[in-house]
Amino acid sequence: MARRTFVVDGVSLNADPAPPGLHIVATPIGNLGDITLRALKTLAGADMVAAEDTRHTGRLLQHFGIEAHLVRYDEHGAAAQRPRLLADLAEGRSVALVSDAGTPLISDPGYRLVREARDAGIAVHAVPGPAAPMAAASVAGLPTDSLLFVGFLPPRHAARVERIRELMAVPATLVFFEAPHRLAETLADLAGTLGPREAAVARELTKRFETVDRAPLGELAERYAGTETKGEIVLLVGPPAERGEIDEAEVDALLAAALDKLPASAAAADVARATGLKRRDLYKRALAMKS
Repeated sequence: MARRTFVVDGVSLNADPAPPGLHIVATPIGNLGDITLRALKTLAGADMVAAEDTRHTGRLLQHFGIEAHLVRYDEHGAAAQRPRLLADLAEGRSVALVSDAGTPLISDPGYRLVREARDAGIAVHAVPGPAAPMAAASVAGLPTDSLLFVGFLPPRHAARVERIRELMAVPATLVFFEAPHRLAETLADLAGTLGPREAAVARELTKRFETVDRAPLGELAERYAGTETKGEIVLLVGPPAERGEIDEAEVDALLAAALDKLPASAAAADVARATGLKRRDLYKRALAMKS
């Protein structure tokens, strides 16, 4: 059996055996100093660690001097691995679930494992810590009284615009993950659909080259057009303006985006729901724009 110890700043510390059950353990999104003491104790004390990428997690464990029985649990092999983990859990073992970075299940594998463990009466423990969406929201300078984490938008243009249209009336700051090679086109679709809302691109949070770039969507779309972006990205878009505060430019942008997919009457109804403006006035405006 592996030694139940971990190392912090050169000091070796003992860890008690983790209680039986499934432990959802958050790990750093970049800076290793962000790991919690409880996470280290759980990883060192668990009977096994289920990881999205065992090589990535292996480096994390090595950094903190943790010897662990690592098994792979990713979206491709989850269906095959899940019954094995549930069997181990049913026998009273402790399993720590980690993702590549941040809090497991946040756009990462694990939902079905947690659900089936709970359905089987197995204890599930949260070991909270870093999460990229919350870290980005805390430093972006956008409203945080209401947040909607969306995850990844569809990769293809038409489906992406359709999803954005579904979200345009949500009275909350929207939080997305995005791949660097799709950032420019996603910003362009957001600007074309949502109009001049304030937004932020948070890149490489907690790492050496961390940047947070806040501006209206149109400016961000222009800024990133044709550029090669690298790193982990969280994209945030502020909520729609309060009813009565929406300017003509935003109304025109919303109508134009709706008219790309819908006839004038349906586009007017769509924007009316999102803004609270009168459908009749919007219909006249849509007809004028089409002509």
